[in-house]
Amino acid sequence: MPRTRAVGGRRVWNGFDLVVFGRTWKASLSSAVIALLFLVWHAGVALAQSDPLPSWHGGAAKKSISDFVAKVTTQGGADFVPPAERIAVFDNDGTLWCEQPEYFQAAFALDSVKAMAPKHPEWEQQQPFKAFLAGDRKALAEQGEEALLTLVTAAHSGMTTDEFAKSVADWLATARHPRFNRPYNELVYQPMVELLAYLRANGFKTFIVSGGGVEFMRVWAEKAYGIPPEQVMGSSGVTQYQLDTAGKPSLLKTAKVQFIDDGPGKPSGINMMIGRRPILTFGNSDGDHQMLQWTMAGPGARFAGIVHHTDEAREYAYDRPSKIGQLDKAWDEAKAKGWTVVDMKADWKKVFAFEP
Repeated sequence: MPRTRAVGGRRVWNGFDLVVFGRTWKASLSSAVIALLFLVWHAGVALAQSDPLPSWHGGAAKKSISDFVAKVTTQGGADFVPPAERIAVFDNDGTLWCEQPEYFQAAFALDSVKAMAPKHPEWEQQQPFKAFLAGDRKALAEQGEEALLTLVTAAHSGMTTDEFAKSVADWLATARHPRFNRPYNELVYQPMVELLAYLRANGFKTFIVSGGGVEFMRVWAEKAYGIPPEQVMGSSGVTQYQLDTAGKPSLLKTAKVQFIDDGPGKPSGINMMIGRRPILTFGNSDGDHQMLQWTMAGPGARFAGIVHHTDEAREYAYDRPSKIGQLDKAWDEAKAKGWTVVDMKADWKKVFAFEP
């Protein structure tokens, strides 16, 4: 029969402390059972820690990623790629964070126009500001995309780059997503955050290549994704160097467009800013199609991935047609050429970090 005895004020049984994992085990358990329970628990923890992509279900998508990384990082292998050439680029909207029911930068711009309105009484008589401030959606819609561009331009120009960065940070601190009621920068995809970290741990350099505003993304991207400002590429406006009355220099954001980093502009921007063709690209829409094509056209091992929004319960479901993030031609080519299409509903255990 098992025997217990007191040692230093604790109950000890057959030489083992009965206090295991913060609780006292019954003396009827054998030492072998206790040891087995400990080993099983420890093995489970070790297994969880060894999986670099814990929010991904095991399946073809996850395997294609791990197989590719192993292939290009195996020293002496036929597909080995030196670390300096391991360039991975990611679209942002719809690929790294949510983009519904409207692009988050558009939500920021519209909220900014409302906040700026008291300082611009002339807007009450100027379109499209008049329709927007009056909540006249019909009149605003009749003015087309040019009206939205005018509103966005008003929120993104006429201030210094430092002032703009502060306005973005202030908005993120208070604004909430209409469906999830959370700060917009919490709506980043946890599986993609894990993927970025996994790639960096294997010698990749990760970049954002987005149609969104570069100065908008640089405010929060490093904290959200671990990608520093100098590795964030996006659409940009012209800035103007100036000195204030005290002789302090600053950069003034003007209303003039400098570069649109979308569609065919993405490969051009990558070539200009990075100078190396990526070996891995992830996108989610036809706006990323040319970037995916250009990546796959290079020599050696290549990876093209597409995030397919299929989960209307945890996020949204859309592809073609869609006013935001339309996935049509890129999806056809992905299926024809065997690119990796990540099914959000089937391939991800969780979408956002705040999920249970």
